[in-house]
Amino acid sequence: MHVLRSGTTRRYRLATATGTLLAVFSLLLALPGAAGAADTDTAAATPARGSARMGMGVVAHDGQGGLPASSRAVQTEGVDVSSHQGNVNWASLWSSGVRWSYNKATEGTYYNNPYFAQQYNGSYNVGMVRGAYHFATPDTTTGAAQADYFVNNGGGWSRDGKTLPGVLDIEWNPYGAACFGKSQAGMVTWIRDFLNRYKSRTGRDAVIYTATSWWTQCTGNYSGFAATNPLWVARYNTTVGTLPAGWGTYTMWQYTSSGPIVGDHNRFNGALDRVVALANG
Repeated sequence: MHVLRSGTTRRYRLATATGTLLAVFSLLLALPGAAGAADTDTAAATPARGSARMGMGVVAHDGQGGLPASSRAVQTEGVDVSSHQGNVNWASLWSSGVRWSYNKATEGTYYNNPYFAQQYNGSYNVGMVRGAYHFATPDTTTGAAQADYFVNNGGGWSRDGKTLPGVLDIEWNPYGAACFGKSQAGMVTWIRDFLNRYKSRTGRDAVIYTATSWWTQCTGNYSGFAATNPLWVARYNTTVGTLPAGWGTYTMWQYTSSGPIVGDHNRFNGALDRVVALANG
């Protein structure tokens, strides 16, 4: 009869245990969905295309401080909304002192906000000055193509004293790399293409919504749009902080994502007559 020596016995037992573990592991991988579990976790962390909204990345990248104190400077309260808010109670917002709004119309060249009509027309019907914004995805199509899509799907403008120029919402990419895979020069070119096409279609210079930290990271703090395009800056803190290069002041400031009724609240840097002046061009 063959007898295993002690060292051989240990090696035999180790090999047997290893084989058993490999067999169990193979069975686990064969279970439905197990092979793609890691991919599923990653996908779950990425929001669905079309769900992006103004200021979505501010807290994660810039943090959130306190609310701004009352100012002696005259400012006008406004809100921004998207499908995230659904049907909005505009009468309650008006009663609370809100006098202007921006409503998400489009994203990329693949998404229209299904609540846009209720939001855009509802704010107008209670007396607000309102406009539309476009969430940019520079990694999907050209700036010009997205400007056309925006204008064709709610982002137009008319001189009626109630319609604000369209907004280019350019900020952190919620679906991937912060700068959408573009170099700083490439991002500036993309933005310029969007702004030029929007102006050629509407006759207006679009408002730029961004955060200073994103603008610095992804455009190299480019200052070339400040002379023509109003700035809407995002910073959830007691003061507006440092502005992107070139702009000496802001036109609008998104100061919180947790305000009453709809969350996102803003201050226009001036009285209501200045809001109307921006609408009229």
